[in-house]
Amino acid sequence: MAALTYSLCALAALLCTVLLLAGYWRSHYRLLLWSGICFAGLTLNNVLLVLDKVLLPDIDFSLWRSLAALGAMSVLLFGLIWETE
Repeated sequence: MAALTYSLCALAALLCTVLLLAGYWRSHYRLLLWSGICFAGLTLNNVLLVLDKVLLPDIDFSLWRSLAALGAMSVLLFGLIWETE
């Protein structure tokens, strides 16, 4: 059941990435770009979670998952700050 949940979270993040980036390509509103890149990082985080907990449980991916989440949130924070100036 956990594998299904982790996989659905990864697919949902991927869908958000695609929709946000598609919206950016149509409107060129830069906040959509920053959000899309953030969700791409969150997708990577969720894929690493599936690898860590389901496919390769003997290998610890927690550092890489944390770095992916930190990078994703940093990009979004940078985008939010950049767009307010």
